[in-house]
Amino acid sequence: MPSNPDNHEWPRLSFIMPTLNAGALLDNILASILRQTYPRDRYEILLADAHSTDDTRKIAQKYGAIVLDDNGRNMEEGKRLALRQATGEFIIFVDADNEITHPDYIELAVKALAANPQALGVESYYLPSAKMSSFCAYLTNRLHISDPLCWLMSSNPRLQSRQGDVEHWALPPGTYSYPLGANGFVYRRADLESVAANEKFQDTHVAMFLLKNGKKEWLRITGRGVHHYYVQTLPGFVKKRRRAIVHFLRVQEEMPVNWMKEKPPLPLWLAGVYCVTFVGPVWHTLRGLLRDGDGRWLWHVPACLGSVLGSAWGVLTYRQHRRNGTDKGTGNGNLIAILQPKQELLKTDGQ
Repeated sequence: MPSNPDNHEWPRLSFIMPTLNAGALLDNILASILRQTYPRDRYEILLADAHSTDDTRKIAQKYGAIVLDDNGRNMEEGKRLALRQATGEFIIFVDADNEITHPDYIELAVKALAANPQALGVESYYLPSAKMSSFCAYLTNRLHISDPLCWLMSSNPRLQSRQGDVEHWALPPGTYSYPLGANGFVYRRADLESVAANEKFQDTHVAMFLLKNGKKEWLRITGRGVHHYYVQTLPGFVKKRRRAIVHFLRVQEEMPVNWMKEKPPLPLWLAGVYCVTFVGPVWHTLRGLLRDGDGRWLWHVPACLGSVLGSAWGVLTYRQHRRNGTDKGTGNGNLIAILQPKQELLKTDGQ
């Protein structure tokens, strides 16, 4: 890759983002994209918008993003729509609740991926921010996976090697139980096409397909990635888990592929028992406090209970709407929009 930022030999990139009433967060992620050292004329920003009723589209236009009408039933259909329209050699998936942490992240990630053809992509670190609550920082920075149940069912990836700022990661042999592929993840377009992602995209499925096809490792850039403003409060987390479960069950209708069935460290039932009996959560809380010296681990016990409550609520909601026939029709703007919790950024001194 050339070092001159005005050189048109730089690979073309496509940022892909699904949106639905994301006005409270959208300025944040789009401004962080425009701060990148990657030359602006070498990337495009594609928003698959599910007919937002707030100022999402107006904000997108301010930043020069291309807005596509997403008429699908879930967010994955929006990503497939945008992927079919993308012109980039490299694809970066971001969400409206992300913020790219460093101006050189995309440049470093694309260079690293171009130099390592054996890697399936580049995964972000999820770093804390002054614009997130301690609860949000616990979920995203400490758990990385933003949900205790999923955290328990995820295999711990292993650092294989490091060359400068480029880290090489892989899963333990015999398992694919790790939700890989969202929130600032960088792919080669050719790799996505090899698994027909524009037809059957679901972020964690695509990475798993690539792992099974022989791409045994992925990359991270030391200390760089995204701030993931998943949710700021515990009540909001319960609501978001409800929505996530409804979305997950909808996707399972179309493609019954599930990373949590790929030899996880714990089965779902045992992860649920762990969460509600409190012994395991208290042990991990104490372990985290001693290891990291980070008081945000105190959120682990209530978050475990909240995860089970939100998940059970989501299953009941899904079944009720299926039974009543109210989970039909087109557009994300019906049930998923109704279930969307309020998301916001904390105010900082500069705001």
